[in-house]
Amino acid sequence: MSFLHHRVHHLLEKFPQIEFSVSATSRAPRGAEVDGKDYYFFTAEQFEQKIAEDRFVEYEEVYAGTYYGTLKSEIERLWDKGAVIAFDVDVKGGVNIKRLFGESALSVFVMPPSVKVLEERLIARGTDSKESIAKRLAKAEEEIAYSSKFDVVLVNDNLQQAFAQAERIVGEFIESAKREEE
Repeated sequence: MSFLHHRVHHLLEKFPQIEFSVSATSRAPRGAEVDGKDYYFFTAEQFEQKIAEDRFVEYEEVYAGTYYGTLKSEIERLWDKGAVIAFDVDVKGGVNIKRLFGESALSVFVMPPSVKVLEERLIARGTDSKESIAKRLAKAEEEIAYSSKFDVVLVNDNLQQAFAQAERIVGEFIESAKREEE
């Protein structure tokens, strides 16, 4: 489980009004990932059909034939419950969501301390092939260039410090949103 998933689950425990938006993907499940809980898993053809049917708030072909996106139905499901929605999306998805929701959204870029540390973490996780790790590292270098487009850059160096920082940032955002509603 990545820091982002750990952080999201940590925030879900801390702030009961937050619910996690389950993303859709056309990649195969990794490890013990569960359809509908970790991701909505589709084939590339199914994903492309949903694109054609305008079923996504945002989506991206992250690698050739490998899509990730946020289903409109997922947003509606969570809004119907009155939830504050937490997204775990790639940088382009994050920029697109921020563009759509403006000041109603808080965008946080989770930055590894370095690409080398990210490589060590991916190897230690033991769920990806060498080829997959090489692709992810190349992608990480591209994504870091997007960090300035986010409201906050959170460096994932020390896990407990990162948790505390994420908690403070999100808590302040939720409190600010409450004040604006009153």
